[in-house]
Parts: sequence; C-alpha cells; structure tokens
Amino acid sequence: MAGSLDGIRVLDLTNVLSGPFCCHQLAHFGAEVIKIERPGKGDLARQLGADPALNAANMGVSFLAQNAGKKSVTLNLKTPAGVALFKKLVATADVVVENFRPGVMDRLGVGFDDLKPLNPRLVYCAISGFGQDGPMRAMPAYDQIVQGLSGVMSVTGDAESAPLRVGYPVADTIGGLTAAFAISASLAGPRTAPVFLDVSMLEATLATMGWVVSNWLIAGQTPAAHGNENTTSAPSGAFQARDGALNIAANKDEQWEALCEILGRADLLSDPDYATRETRKANRYALRAEIEKSLAARDAADWVALFSASGIPSGEILTVPQALDQPQVAGRGMIADFANVPGVGRAIKTVRTGIKVNGAPPCVDTPPPVLGRDNADVYRALGLDDDDLRSLEQEGAI
Repeated sequence: MAGSLDGIRVLDLTNVLSGPFCCHQLAHFGAEVIKIERPGKGDLARQLGADPALNAANMGVSFLAQNAGKKSVTLNLKTPAGVALFKKLVATADVVVENFRPGVMDRLGVGFDDLKPLNPRLVYCAISGFGQDGPMRAMPAYDQIVQGLSGVMSVTGDAESAPLRVGYPVADTIGGLTAAFAISASLAGPRTAPVFLDVSMLEATLATMGWVVSNWLIAGQTPAAHGNENTTSAPSGAFQARDGALNIAANKDEQWEALCEILGRADLLSDPDYATRETRKANRYALRAEIEKSLAARDAADWVALFSASGIPSGEILTVPQALDQPQVAGRGMIADFANVPGVGRAIKTVRTGIKVNGAPPCVDTPPPVLGRDNADVYRALGLDDDDLRSLEQEGAI
C-alpha cells in the first residue's frame, strides 16, 4: 500500500522507546527510516526484553517490538569520519530524530545548528524527558521518572495503592506519538526553512491528562487516585461478577434504567439515594455493593452479552494474551507476522498502528533488522565503494 510518507527519508538516531516508537509510526506510513546505531551493540533495546536468548543475540524483544520496516546502519559519531559520513546522509534526508540528552548532539558537532546549512528542508526532532531548555533540561529521564513528575502516578491506583506506576511505559509512548504527529505536521507544511521540533515527554504526558489537569486548573479540585471508579459518573467502573470482574459504564440515565431492569433491581430506581446522576455519584460505594449482589448470579461474559444487547457499555477485563486473541483485534489486521526473521531464527508477531487507511492497515514489508544490515546499500548510495567501507570500518567509524 502506498503510504502518505512515501519518498520521505528519516534518519533515526534514537534508542530504547520514545524515539524508536515515533519512527516506527513513520515507517508504517511509507517513510524510509534508516536507523543509525553505534557499532557493536546498537540500540540498547536490542539487549532488553523477556527472552534472554534474544537479548544475547542482540535482537531483544524490546527492539523487535518497534523497529520493523527500518533499515539499520552502524555509525560512530565520536569519530571525525563518522561525523562526515552522517552529514552526507543528512544532505539526503528529510527528517532527523534523536532522543539524546539536550546538548549531546551539539557536543558531537551534529546538532541542529550544524546540520541546517546542509539541508534547507530539514525537519529536526529532538525528544527528551523535559525539553531543550528550563532548569531540568539536563536531568536524565526514564519513563517511570516522567510518570512520577507528571502526576500520572498520583492518580493511578486507589487510596491505599497510589502512587502507582502505569503498567506499561506510557510517558515514553506518548512522547513518541507526539513526536510522530509533530513531524508529520511539519512535513505537511511548506518547508521553506529548517524546522526544529522540541518534544518534552513531561509536557506531552501532561497534555494527554487534559481532564485531570483541568479539574485543578479550572475547578480548583486536586486530582486524586480513585482506583477503578470513574468519578464523572456512577455506576461506572469495575464490578465483581461470579467468576471475575467486568467494566460497566452506565453513564446516561437510560443506561442506568436498563441496567436495573436487566439486574432485576427495580428497587434501586425508586431509591432516593440513586435518583439522579449526582446522588448516584455521592453514594457510589453503596450502589456498587447493591449491584455486585446481583452480579454474583452470573459470570462476567454472560453479563456483558446481556448488557451489550441493551446498549449498556460493558466489557470483560482481559489479560494481554486474551486481548490479542479477540477476533475484533486479530480480524482487523492489527497483528503483523514476519516469517523466519534473520537474527531471531523463527517467526515473530508484532502489533501495527491501530489505524486503517481506506480500509487497510498501514504495514511494513521487512522485519526488524540485524545490526548494520544495510551498511553497504545505504553507504554505497552516497558514492562510497568497498575500499571506503573497509577503511571506515578499520577506523571504527562504522
């Protein structure tokens, strides 16, 4: 499928998650993404993941998850020859993405000011924990640090368990998505001069917390952790059925009425404690206890089928394997299959973007690359020959 970013060349200097995730999205929309990795070990994510054998093979699960569709070249920016070679690549590129600490690229002589004379249409995106300026700019940042500093952990869990980390690297992922959006928007513009994009993971995460943040900024209410309760409505949250939990979100009056009918609890409709949205919110825990008395008669899946048939939003609470096995997910082309992946020695599955374009999911043709797989092709296209490549390798530049 032709992608909207066909013909766009992206130089991906990023490591681990936020930057690789950003460039992974761009690859799915047709961009040529050249992953530039340090010789020897490459992206740290190559050594991360739940399979020790793959980590030892420099093809860790964490790397495989977000690098399909990319090319891989090795390049040492700490050598003069490596810097010169990188600048040749920049002259051919549309986008440079990096997620080093602020100032690192400048010290290497390949920061934005060094590169913009080489390419008047360059989009340079720097992803960092806290942004390129401000008192925290030089602080090291990992996902969990940003989760804590953004307030995410303070509103996750309940009164007993908070502060609690979100169960996946949400701040890194949000930073990567924000960067991909900013890059795409910049590419859609006239591009009459080089563009510098400064993406702060901290600020990007705060931007996604609009409802929570605005409760404080506008209403003066300090956000707190409420566990599985949706504080905007009731009954809305996770409830215990006979065999496990399910989510119910009866946020509208008609949904509340239908819920009581299915549960056989007309008495709740006549109870003044539950007569209005506000009284149900005020008495949400007593209401939960009453609803769970009735839910104990059936399994969660049975209740979900009954509720859904009556237009009441509900759903089982699944494990990750169960979520991936749902026909709704597998049947929409969300899972990509790569057969006999080099460096892995077997087939792997990865997730795509969650988007469809004209009915088809954006996809990439090639699996995650072994380190330096594309050195010869990419560097020869710059005019280098075999002798040049041997010389650069001997110098430690590639």
